[in-house]
Amino acid sequence: MDFSYSPKVQNLCTRLQSFMDAQVIPRHRQWIDEAQAGHYPVSFMPELKALARDEGLWNLFLPSLEAHQPGTRLTNLEYAPLAEIMGCLTWASEVFNCSAPDTGNMELLHLFATPEQKRAWLEPLLAGNIRSCFAMTEPDVASSDATNITTSIVRSGDSYLINGRKWFTTNAANPECRLAIVMGKTDTTAESHRQQSMVLIPMDTPGVKVLRDISVMHNHSHETHGEVLFRDVRVPVSNLLGAEGEGFAMAQARLGPGRIHHCMRCIGQAELALKLMVERSLERKAFGTYLHEQGVIREKIARSRCQIEQARLLVLRAAWKIDQAGAKAARDDIAMIKVIVPQMLLDVVDRAMQVFGAMGLSGDTPLPELWTMGRALRIADGPDEVHLRSIARTEIRAAKLKLGDSQRFLLTPLREQSTPPGSEG
Repeated sequence: MDFSYSPKVQNLCTRLQSFMDAQVIPRHRQWIDEAQAGHYPVSFMPELKALARDEGLWNLFLPSLEAHQPGTRLTNLEYAPLAEIMGCLTWASEVFNCSAPDTGNMELLHLFATPEQKRAWLEPLLAGNIRSCFAMTEPDVASSDATNITTSIVRSGDSYLINGRKWFTTNAANPECRLAIVMGKTDTTAESHRQQSMVLIPMDTPGVKVLRDISVMHNHSHETHGEVLFRDVRVPVSNLLGAEGEGFAMAQARLGPGRIHHCMRCIGQAELALKLMVERSLERKAFGTYLHEQGVIREKIARSRCQIEQARLLVLRAAWKIDQAGAKAARDDIAMIKVIVPQMLLDVVDRAMQVFGAMGLSGDTPLPELWTMGRALRIADGPDEVHLRSIARTEIRAAKLKLGDSQRFLLTPLREQSTPPGSEG
């Protein structure tokens, strides 16, 4: 495994960092003010998107989009450092058309949509002219197991009739959201993983109602998390994405790469938190000495650097494995980073908050937003427990295969060693 960055990627990193420093980071205070006031999208976003597009820093997230974005093909491994740079501020990825949930939805459309569906939805999304949402999670069932969903998608002549309630549907309350990719059940009698399908529903379809925007940890950030009611929503059969019964498999195809993108962005956020922590320790005195001169603060800085580097290496390995063998083969690697990286971000941000003191809890720093993102990601795209269960199952399965019929555990031969010298008779 070689994780060194090619000259092409190094050049993109330099250009992207320069753009962030000159155009994005100086707008963070304005973004906070507008986001907290509920202004979606923020007023300067179209301007920044146009600048990013002109700079060729656009749609960098998906290797298979070469046909739509000639000359920008990047592997997952090559995309990792770019995602870190863009992701250091939770809202900045949108500037480059690389933000969730649109990236995952574009991937679904690219892989499974018909030519007509691509013209209607993928092309406007690639151009950044519209936003979208992905409606899977439901309030009345444990949606960490997607086989539990209850939203119904019933064939009625040349139409589908959709009824159900979704929530934490990211982006649904954004006025620029034009499309919902909705997962529901088309056949409740089929095998449990073949009951689900996906349909494309324009947000202005009669019967679609955004009931509320749910705050996360009392925080209304750049993303909206809508509770959406679908009541007798009717769409043409041509709005089916893929085939009936393929919804669960398509969801897994979407969520795998989406999880690694989240983790890449988390590393950028942790880097920002560490940078702020160190700078604060250099400028602030307590009890007659600068904070960086105190052992307890130095330990916080050192442990943060160790954790970031460990997490980055694991993310790069997962990206490399996806590039080499596909997301299915990298399933456990993706599960591991999904558990480890958000917790790492929480640890680093928590230390930074302690170093900042009361200021670290306020909107005068991005730390509360970063902490909220880390905490949310321990649940979003599958809670820690689900991923840990998957990892454990792989380990247990491998151990059973190795044991075979003998059922001889490691301790057995250790216990069967000869009698120790000097203990005879």
